[in-house]
Amino acid sequence: MTTSHELMVVTGASTGLGAATTRALAARGYHVLAGVRREADAVQADGISPVILDITRPSDIASLASRVSASGLPLRALINNAGISVNAPVETLPLDEWRRLFEVNLFGHVAVTQALLPFLHRSGGRIVNISSVGGKVAMATYGPYAGTKFALEAVSDALRRELAPHGVEVVVVEPGAVRTEMGARGAATATGLASKMSAEHQRRYGGLVEAVVAHSLRFTGAGMPAEKAARTVARAATTRRPRTRYAIGRDAGLLTRLVRVLPDRVLDRVTAATLRPYFPQ
Repeated sequence: MTTSHELMVVTGASTGLGAATTRALAARGYHVLAGVRREADAVQADGISPVILDITRPSDIASLASRVSASGLPLRALINNAGISVNAPVETLPLDEWRRLFEVNLFGHVAVTQALLPFLHRSGGRIVNISSVGGKVAMATYGPYAGTKFALEAVSDALRRELAPHGVEVVVVEPGAVRTEMGARGAATATGLASKMSAEHQRRYGGLVEAVVAHSLRFTGAGMPAEKAARTVARAATTRRPRTRYAIGRDAGLLTRLVRVLPDRVLDRVTAATLRPYFPQ
């Protein structure tokens, strides 16, 4: 049963899966605080209130907590969706880029969760962390991004076990290929970073980066529409007895199962074979 007398918070709600999830929750009758970085990015619809939110800025997080408090509504769920994609070989990515990626994809989620947990304790609410199939398997050049998602999976497991005795549930959603703007942005970022590699790194990794970018664009282009994926996120946030994890898409379901059963060396060969057709000739 849905009700406008309960509140939802969605971070990273300006585009893609976040925007679609915001609309899906509002359609179910919830009042949604939708975190966006710019007013121009706000989703405009009944039941949705945009909130300026950069999850790496403590002042924005404090303002969000104040909005939740001022609403007077019980907080049903926090959906930690904000994120960025950075793909590069481990050897080549500057440490500042590593730190920026972890600030957004991990530490920002921890900060928002800490700020809103007092409200979730009072309401017996729920945390939904948007991870990725990259939180289970890391292809070549995915070390930085997958590293943040592996870490988010671990934090989610610990948090679930800490909060279960207190009536707050923690759910992880692991999307595979979803058609959003994030895929194109990630490909552009990877190409830009590759252009700054040294000549030695270009010889070593240039073809690999080209293959990964081409594979990524085809992979996401053939993916599930964001609106369909958002229905799974909304279900994870609202169903009475949620699973601990939801995979979105047949690709995600298959890969998460393969990771559990295949030896590392076999999985290495599988991921290498997946990229081979995309290398420049």
